[in-house]
Amino acid sequence: MSDIAELLPDVPTLLAALDGVSYLADEPLGTALFLAARMGQPILLEGEPGVGKTEAAKALADVLDTPLIRLQCYEGLTSAEALYEWNYPRQLLAIRLAEARGEAPREADLFSDDYLLERPLLAALGHPGPRPAVLLIDEVDRGDDEFEAFLFELLAESAVTIPELGTRRAAYPPVVVLTSNRTRDLHDALKRRCLYHWIDYPDVGRVAAIIRRRVPAAGERLAAQVAAGVHRLRGLDLAKPPGVAEAISWANALQVLGAAELDANAARQTMGTVLKYAEDLQAARAADVAAVVGHGSGDG
Repeated sequence: MSDIAELLPDVPTLLAALDGVSYLADEPLGTALFLAARMGQPILLEGEPGVGKTEAAKALADVLDTPLIRLQCYEGLTSAEALYEWNYPRQLLAIRLAEARGEAPREADLFSDDYLLERPLLAALGHPGPRPAVLLIDEVDRGDDEFEAFLFELLAESAVTIPELGTRRAAYPPVVVLTSNRTRDLHDALKRRCLYHWIDYPDVGRVAAIIRRRVPAAGERLAAQVAAGVHRLRGLDLAKPPGVAEAISWANALQVLGAAELDANAARQTMGTVLKYAEDLQAARAADVAAVVGHGSGDG
């Protein structure tokens, strides 16, 4: 990790570097990411959907100038699917070619690196450097207990055993970022292995700054109005309160439509970019869109 120590000597340096790749992190999040990178310890980022957990890992990879390797978790994901699989079509072709030559293919020849298809976990362990890859294990709470237990062992050892090839140990253990939307509680054993940080919804001023950075054509006034509108929408009883990602999408839609400001008419036209459930759209209409966005009273 000496190369990372030179690149990231302190938290302010990392915060400035994240800002340079258009990710505006506050000091607590910057400190958590700094410790994860410097200590080589996995970090678990939890928070509501859309607050920037996945983007934090992407930005860290950009800052480190290293690949981001992403494993998207889902119900039923197995360790084999996350690690590797064998290229069965190529193996079958090799068998047929050997038989055509009157030879008997050896198992050792068929189960070699030539026929190994790396999946995200093995690819991250096998990254050749010079800096460790950033391994993003996204929405780990969607996986099941068995996969979580396997993951704990892999993270603890930075190694995995492939029965046909032996143990593969990381020369450059990855910087591991796990994200969770807290759809279920994770096991204490996994949490103990990780640093932890909760990403809350940023305040209105920070959301406006993020919008200005990500959608510069929107302008300062529109960015501020969208940030305030999203904040007010979160005050309603919604099934899926909008996060930063939805704020960016909303500002982008308004800019594409040529809206100079977020009035009630523009809000009605674009509400589907920020609210994604029918009942949430109904709640916004019932609350009066003009009152929600806090500006204008035009008809839709």
